[in-house]
Amino acid sequence: MTGGGRRSARSRTKPSTDVNEDDDAFNKAKPISKLRRVKTKDHGTALRILNADLKIILGFGIIAALIIFFLVHHLISTAEEVRRPRVVTPFPAPRIMDLPQFQGEHKESLYWGTYRPHVYFGIRARTPLSLVAGLMWLGVKDGRYFIRHICQDSDDLSTYGWTSHNGRDFGHQVLVDQDMTLATSFLKYKEDDSGYGGDWAVRINVQNQGWNEEMQKNVHLFFYLAEEDGNALSLGGDTLDIHENSLLASGLRTGIGEWQLHLKSKADLEVHYSGLRTPHIHNLSDLVQENLASQLIRFNRLQLPDIYQSSSNILVFQISGRIPLETDIVFVSGAGENSRVEERISNLAGVSLTNQLNKKQREFDVKFESCFQLADKVKSHDDFLLYWPAELYTAVPSRPFFPRGFLWDEGFHQLLIWRWDLHISLDIVGHWLDLINIDGWIPREQILGAEALSKVPAEFVLQHSSNGNPPTLFLVLRDLVNGIKKNKFTASESNDIISFLQQAFVRLEAWFQWFNTTQLGKDVGSYYWHGRDNLTIRELNPKTLSSGLDDYPRASHPTEDERHLDLRCWMLLAADCMNSVAELIWKENKPEKDYSSTSNLLSDFDTLNQMHFDHASGAYFDFGNHTEKVRLSWKENMIGNNYVNRELVREVLERPELKLVPHVGYVSLFPFMTRIIPSESWILEKQLDLISNRSILWTNYGLRSLAKTSSMYMKRNTEHDAPYWRGPIWMNMNYMILSSLRHYSLENGPYRDKARAIYEELRDNLIRNVVQNYHRTGFLWEQYDQKQGKGKGARVFTGWTSLVLLIMAEAYNEM
Repeated sequence: MTGGGRRSARSRTKPSTDVNEDDDAFNKAKPISKLRRVKTKDHGTALRILNADLKIILGFGIIAALIIFFLVHHLISTAEEVRRPRVVTPFPAPRIMDLPQFQGEHKESLYWGTYRPHVYFGIRARTPLSLVAGLMWLGVKDGRYFIRHICQDSDDLSTYGWTSHNGRDFGHQVLVDQDMTLATSFLKYKEDDSGYGGDWAVRINVQNQGWNEEMQKNVHLFFYLAEEDGNALSLGGDTLDIHENSLLASGLRTGIGEWQLHLKSKADLEVHYSGLRTPHIHNLSDLVQENLASQLIRFNRLQLPDIYQSSSNILVFQISGRIPLETDIVFVSGAGENSRVEERISNLAGVSLTNQLNKKQREFDVKFESCFQLADKVKSHDDFLLYWPAELYTAVPSRPFFPRGFLWDEGFHQLLIWRWDLHISLDIVGHWLDLINIDGWIPREQILGAEALSKVPAEFVLQHSSNGNPPTLFLVLRDLVNGIKKNKFTASESNDIISFLQQAFVRLEAWFQWFNTTQLGKDVGSYYWHGRDNLTIRELNPKTLSSGLDDYPRASHPTEDERHLDLRCWMLLAADCMNSVAELIWKENKPEKDYSSTSNLLSDFDTLNQMHFDHASGAYFDFGNHTEKVRLSWKENMIGNNYVNRELVREVLERPELKLVPHVGYVSLFPFMTRIIPSESWILEKQLDLISNRSILWTNYGLRSLAKTSSMYMKRNTEHDAPYWRGPIWMNMNYMILSSLRHYSLENGPYRDKARAIYEELRDNLIRNVVQNYHRTGFLWEQYDQKQGKGKGARVFTGWTSLVLLIMAEAYNEM
């Protein structure tokens, strides 16, 4: 989970297959906590950020002030109730996060964390305005210095990522920058004297791998603290000598009381500082670089100036020393008198910290094996088990490209996280459900705060309340309900899940109802994704961003007559899950709405076939106003008298007609993925044939997103949009297909052996390719090339690509 608070129908500009391109061009957005309504030409309501705080300044006596405050507050509240747009009106139900299970010890245990996914290492509290900490360092490339801070591919790090993280109080990360290996370890610890949230420590270890130049034998680290609410930070001293006094900074914060930051190291370190006063921290890298450049020009010294601006709310500490280097940074809260500060610091540094980190690592390893039980699953792949990471707590798809929450990604993330830590998973799902507005709509992306907003181009901040996103949170809710039925949880865990579902049910109903009204098609049992552009002249096939499958080919001419097969199947998942939840929590008094009737309608095999099945090809398709005779052609336009503009423009060479849209791919397999097809049906064999046919979907690396036989296969959608879901291999869909292959391999029927053989080979192909790419590049990737298996798109993609872990463990979702 991100602090203060990921992918939608990937409603963002897709990353290039060339990872060296500017990553900012590929980010999109989700609304954050403060929003306002904006009229647009597009359908729906657009949302954008409003970073303004209402401040009431009262200069009267206390009684008069209270009266005026009451009157002003009442008038403002009344006026806002009258004019507030529905899209930003919260759903009127008790918040899920107010449940007792999310309060007390649970809430405090998660107060501090590495909740800043878009920086290489960052710490904050789960509050809107927090005391923030982070790490930068000075990298060298082609003889020039560069600040490393924000995760970005242009830094060309060989690899980075959490190799262990338990989501609560421990994590270990390794970053390789040129010949330097930098490891960061994070540990939280709560003592009786600690303030709220406890204490924490960071260990930074720097090793070299064969430095050659003299100038590169030193390392310059920059550890900083920043108060987002603008409160001043106190410096430990004008001259920082850690061997005389380890105190770097101190302050006072509501809730945690007095706090101190200490630096402990046996290395010969030189420490300098800079105190800054600024309302924003998202440009901190630039401020540090400007400070260093100024010092280098004026004094020929590569060090911060040791200047503290009045009432600085940011303190940056430069820690310089020779490699190898190891240093510990300790934060203690509740550091008032008689709080045993020195003893607590000692417990979180040096040998004591080493012992605690080692203990946490052992616990992590034991739990990892207990959760996923890989030892017996992948005996033939022992050579790569040691390298397999489990970095999932952030619940964001990719730190450099998508360091924020994405709704449809989150359901896939939780398939892993609930197995690791049930209460963290419930916590995350609860936060998402608490974002439902009064109409039952959840914004698909979450951009929380200026730091996150700085990574999103302005044109991608807007979102439309008419547009949905696959309701994948039902995937994890269905798993939890099935787990209770099969006694997979302890009595206490089952009670917490049931309590959660009882509180969440009214919100889930509203979410389901939003889909079941706003996304309905013209025919009973049909649905279509809203938000397609029916006026575009530049897209080969108008994108369906809300579906999550972006440029996957749909009907060439968007209309309300469309029937989208994948959305119909997502609605079956939702209805089936709602029915199961209702049966579990309302054993005697079931709610008024009967979800079983919707589930029965959408799972009716004959109706499905009448709407979406093509007997000639044996495949399922979308339905809409379509022609295959569409192309992109260059058109020249005269601008003024002397300039000719040349652009690719869409040409339609045939009148479209209402029919099935003949593109085999992931969408075609949704009835298979949702297991609507009976195990004895000949149509099941047709699906197995499509999956295993090398001329259609099958590759040695996984299943293509679109068949080689499709007219849109690997076609650009515009001059600047390379194919995204038109061929490359995606792990989330392959996981769902594998899950159903395994299901049919265990069902009685004439095709179980065929399903089993395909399952085993596809599973091996996926695991082998992801692992080989990880060994070769050091990263998990957003997608994989269907021709050579090479990682493509965003790297450091530890979002749904991490489902490969569940594939290795053979842990699949159930219907």
